[in-house]
Amino acid sequence: MDPVHIAVGVLRDERGQVLIALRAEESHQGGLWEFPGGKVEPGESVEQALSREFEEELGICVHSCTPLIQINHDYRDKSVLLDVWIVQSFSGVPRGREGQPIEWRPQSALRAEDFPEANAAIIRTLQLPEES
Repeated sequence: MDPVHIAVGVLRDERGQVLIALRAEESHQGGLWEFPGGKVEPGESVEQALSREFEEELGICVHSCTPLIQINHDYRDKSVLLDVWIVQSFSGVPRGREGQPIEWRPQSALRAEDFPEANAAIIRTLQLPEES
């Protein structure tokens, strides 16, 4: 089974907090928090998918982003490839355009058990000490 390719964006505010969204109960891994993003469509680059998903889900325009980490994860019912990018600049004010609750959370307060299993590596990476 080919993995579902998912573009994931890490969005930080001026205080270094990260934007997360609550997955709809009826969705895969519903009721857990996630980093915003979505499926990469055929013929679309990861950057294009991220821009489209952030506009659709959050009402913001991504201006620049850089790759952070790729994660392959097998759930019982599907496999995913999370293509995780840091969003460095954007315009607009994020809001849950699909009715999903969103919140800014300090990186130190991110807990793997609040997210789908595949997100644990993102959280570990974000909580690593900054290189100087």
